[in-house]
Amino acid sequence: MQDSTFNFEGYDVSYQVEGTGIPLLLIHGFGEDKDVWNNQLEVIKEFAKVIVVDLPGSGNSMKENPIFSGADIANLSSIDFYVKMVYKFIEHLQLKEVILLGHSFGGYITLEFAVQHEYLLRGFGLIHSTAYADSEEKKVNRQRGIELMEKYSGYDFLKTSIPNLFTADFKNEHPKQIEAYIERTKKFDTKTLQCYYRSMIARSDRIDVLRNTKKPVLIVAGEQDIVVPINDSLAQASLPSVCMIHIIKEAAHSSMFEASEKLNFAINEFISEVNR
Repeated sequence: MQDSTFNFEGYDVSYQVEGTGIPLLLIHGFGEDKDVWNNQLEVIKEFAKVIVVDLPGSGNSMKENPIFSGADIANLSSIDFYVKMVYKFIEHLQLKEVILLGHSFGGYITLEFAVQHEYLLRGFGLIHSTAYADSEEKKVNRQRGIELMEKYSGYDFLKTSIPNLFTADFKNEHPKQIEAYIERTKKFDTKTLQCYYRSMIARSDRIDVLRNTKKPVLIVAGEQDIVVPINDSLAQASLPSVCMIHIIKEAAHSSMFEASEKLNFAINEFISEVNR
């Protein structure tokens, strides 16, 4: 299906909608675009209206004016900017409620959206993501990442870091799939990637969102994830009043590729729970 677009703050935001039923909006992570959800889109469209979108600066969501301004840096360095985009996007689609799921960086956006607009959510979830703010060590590492991108390039940084998102077995068995994933990241602007990192550094701890929400929550964790430790996911799963957690043994940080059938099962089960 061909991409559709809507305009947001000078960006032609690209998206796809497939299927019918309860709206399910999937938000991709850092260094990704909406294509990371292809394995979910093809299956879950039989059970829901699946919506995937490229965040501003990712995939096909580019500026009408390609000049990268100070305002762009300020916007892309703030989680609130992406929350506003998601809100305007839901408004553009004329949806009253959605299930919102985010992978990694997309999970941070999902949590902040729940703070500001929980009334628009039927349920929400974290796919290999966390409600904890960055630790001081993590902030230092992200700042180092920003500096490495400046010294080399965003693509060089992603080329080095992306393999760490997968299990050793997946890397050995599917090297061409990882190579293709890395190849797609060539289109990222280095400044945009640096801004994404700054927004992650600045984000707030959102544990209270999980503790206080009355909405159903989905948490998907990879047993071999070194980015979001499984113990963090288990601790957070105990906080919401209604929570469904799925631990995927065959996955690290990218079950969309590594264990798509199990991720699809988890999402479909969550849709059924929300639809009760």
